[in-house]
Amino acid sequence: MARSAVQVTRVTSGDEESFIALWRTSKLAEGHSDDQVERALRDGRLTRACARSDVRAYTASIDGEPVGFTVVMSGPVSALQETPAVWVDVLWVKPGRRQRGVAGALLKAVAAYAEHIGAPEIVSCVPSSSRDANRFFARLGFASVVTERTTSPAALRRRLAGPALSGVSDAVRLRRSLRARARGRSALSTAD
Repeated sequence: MARSAVQVTRVTSGDEESFIALWRTSKLAEGHSDDQVERALRDGRLTRACARSDVRAYTASIDGEPVGFTVVMSGPVSALQETPAVWVDVLWVKPGRRQRGVAGALLKAVAAYAEHIGAPEIVSCVPSSSRDANRFFARLGFASVVTERTTSPAALRRRLAGPALSGVSDAVRLRRSLRARARGRSALSTAD
């Protein structure tokens, strides 16, 4: 049996209905609560994103059924370079519709957009824990360029302040150390 063709369309302002439905499904599948999803929709995040000139969203459908979407942004590769790039922010396909060329069709639209704006690079930030996604992008020629590490401003300040200024007193450290030793001794005595 022949595969049904995948149709990709750009999401335009006022035409976000199928995109929002797919986005909702993706967030719920990721484990977000219905309340979190509704709050994001009420805040208008998706509508504002679709209205930005540097953001494009595309939906994919098979036989009229929306099955996937991608959201991309255009901008420089870094603050010191003016070379434009297209950044794949999200690429999602319904689990029952994967392995049918949907993601590839969406990425063809991304490649056409990159060529249209003269961007020599397409960048996708893939979570290191997502083995399947990393393999998928590697098969398509995406190379691993950097390791991205994140922290909060407060945690960075604590680490930069050093141990003396970190806010944890010597008494607290001693108490923690004694507690850890006591746990270690009790674990040894129960093992005997």
